[in-house]
Amino acid sequence: MGHRTQKPKHIIIQESIKEKIQNGEWPPGSRLPSQRALAAAFKVNRSTIIAALDELKAQGVVEGKVGSSTKVVLNAWQSMAASTPAWNEQVRWSIHPSNDLLVQKINQAETEHSFLPLSKGEMGSEFHPANALGEVFKKAGNQIGYFGYGDGRGNYSLRKAVSDYLASRGITAGPDSILIVSGSLQALQLISLGVLQPDSTVFLEQPSYLYSLPVFRSAGMHLQGIEMDESGLQTKLLEEQPWRKNKSILYTNPTFHNPTGTTMTLGRRKALLCTCNEFHLPVIEDDIYHDLWLETPPPPALKALDTQGHVLHIGSFSKTVDPGLRIGWMTGPEDVVKRLADIRMQMDYGTSAVSQVIAEHLLTSGLYEEHMHQIRHKLLQKRNYLLDLLHQNFKEEAYWEIPEGGFFIYVHFYSIESKKLFAAAFKQGVLINPGSIYHDEKSTSVRFSFAYPSCAQMENGIKIIKDIINHLKETRMKG
Repeated sequence: MGHRTQKPKHIIIQESIKEKIQNGEWPPGSRLPSQRALAAAFKVNRSTIIAALDELKAQGVVEGKVGSSTKVVLNAWQSMAASTPAWNEQVRWSIHPSNDLLVQKINQAETEHSFLPLSKGEMGSEFHPANALGEVFKKAGNQIGYFGYGDGRGNYSLRKAVSDYLASRGITAGPDSILIVSGSLQALQLISLGVLQPDSTVFLEQPSYLYSLPVFRSAGMHLQGIEMDESGLQTKLLEEQPWRKNKSILYTNPTFHNPTGTTMTLGRRKALLCTCNEFHLPVIEDDIYHDLWLETPPPPALKALDTQGHVLHIGSFSKTVDPGLRIGWMTGPEDVVKRLADIRMQMDYGTSAVSQVIAEHLLTSGLYEEHMHQIRHKLLQKRNYLLDLLHQNFKEEAYWEIPEGGFFIYVHFYSIESKKLFAAAFKQGVLINPGSIYHDEKSTSVRFSFAYPSCAQMENGIKIIKDIINHLKETRMKG
């Protein structure tokens, strides 16, 4: 019996790409994954991918220049098949806008293990409460039965548990004032659909994580940034803004702000609420980092100080337990909760019942509080480790504030454009979040995370960033 000849890898790759084109997964106009992503998917080096793509270009199957994305083109063998809908154009002109291209690039790269993630907004694996979750899953398993669809607001028992948890933080909210959502982002989406009108103005901190999302813009709303100082959003600047009743709202992330790490002072919180009450400006408080304090608890949430029902308060387990749990909540007036629950029923009939049972057990068993107590010391150590690395490497090139909690240190370089730094780091397999995606007009700032990367990853990544900065400085001097 003769030996079976194995096809060359670049031929296998070509055939696989053609198959995806023929079966409609990558129709004409589609962008192929990056060379790095293809190399990881096929477990080959990039030179093999380049060879395969070059041959496909010669065959007229794809097109693209060096350094740019590769697209599928309509060629002879495709035109013989039935006409394909112009999905590329359909998607391009859909109502919901795409993420910024740079944000898309970051989101994709974060899923690739070949990148060193210096900015990722999650807790690392060493913080994951595997034992506690295992214990909770065993207990919850005894309650598994027929759940049904629910009423859109969330299980009453979980809403009661969240109510008790919020009460321990000084926030008065009965179960009927709480809506369970699949993460804080869904809460924002529901608010954009059920509370705000098209052409509304959303005031927010500048910079802000919200700028990296199309959630309000997709509903026809405008974002208006308000500058921050060391005490948080500047209330006096907010007072100077023109707004219209029922057409404006304030979004704020006052505790361990993303990306700056700033925590709004108690005095500023009181002044902000006073201003919002005076001008009848409703408030969305994104409070998902509150429990991630390191040494001392932060000031009370805006919702805890709210006596007029002006604040819609958002919380989540995504940052403290596991984003895969997909459990968050929104607290507000009962009429607002009913309205958003009705919209929720039109979308997906509610959050996973299994996840809700898990979340309820975490809160009522004391395991959540125990988990937070256990991780704070380690999180503090990692923050201090990153601070030491920054001081050792960038004390002449940048400045930063020391966050009292959360995940991030926002580093402001004196003369290095963050987009250029991002591009150079990306080529070397290091992923950072430039301030430009948060609408930071200075464009010299970078968000670094001390929560997700290991200490070794932080050390290696900072060293690469340092080398890149030195190279950029030398090039500028020569030029």
